[in-house]
Amino acid sequence: MEIKLIELYCLICHIYDNNQVLKQQRLSNFKPVFTDQEMVTCYFLAMLNNQHNKQEIYTYVSRHWLEWFPHLPSYQAFSYRLNNLSADFALIFNSLLQAKLEKENFDFSDDSVIDSFPVMLKRGKQAKCCQTAKQIADFGYCASKDIYYWGVKLHNLAIRRLKRLPLPATVFFSAASNHDLTAFKEQNPPVPTKILFADKAYSDETLKLDLAARGVTLLTPYKKKKNEPLQFNEPLWSKFVSSFKQPIESFFNWLNEKTDYQNASRVRSEKGLLVHCYGNLAFAGLLLCFYS
Repeated sequence: MEIKLIELYCLICHIYDNNQVLKQQRLSNFKPVFTDQEMVTCYFLAMLNNQHNKQEIYTYVSRHWLEWFPHLPSYQAFSYRLNNLSADFALIFNSLLQAKLEKENFDFSDDSVIDSFPVMLKRGKQAKCCQTAKQIADFGYCASKDIYYWGVKLHNLAIRRLKRLPLPATVFFSAASNHDLTAFKEQNPPVPTKILFADKAYSDETLKLDLAARGVTLLTPYKKKKNEPLQFNEPLWSKFVSSFKQPIESFFNWLNEKTDYQNASRVRSEKGLLVHCYGNLAFAGLLLCFYS
């Protein structure tokens, strides 16, 4: 385990040294004895051992790895510092995924898939009264899980891989009430492939024309219009598209299993929610790059 810790720390230092934003941050006047690289290493190390929240992470490191991190601050200072690292986690995630995409040498002939996943601060209709992180979260409904919740949605545009989890190409977040189609149009993410599979929420002629102008074909299950008769091949088409979309659902299930991503009930602030979202994503990126 000590070797894994050393490898992890060296990887984090390498990412910080080779990312201009993180490198400039490292060269700033603020030079804590317990560095951001050590903070991130502690976070990933604890996550590798199934510790998912700040209290569990701090307890695990202080009990088992204190001799490796002799300058570990108090829990209050650790929590405060960690809450300010969401941007670092986002850049680490992007660095890991970019390296993975380059290594696997994807080209424009591959296809991709997009879907969203809820991150819930509070569940049930009473969640409407929640005020946590109201700058970025709000009250919404998840149709696939038939549940009302207060929180945000993770949108993942990923490249499909044969018999493996799809690899995220672009991720972004929106408030829970924001429709997937609206969020996609607002973000307007680049699509790295010629074909994009999505669910019925993305069935929009304007979007299809916009993507077609960029050389991308959008394929969605058939969305029946009011008073329109059902065509004999429509169920087969919908089943075909859904079969190509299934890997993104597997990715979300895997993400939730490894990080408890959907459950943000312990989060108490906007910064805490951002760390929950981007920190767990960065850890998932680590697993995808080195453990899958």
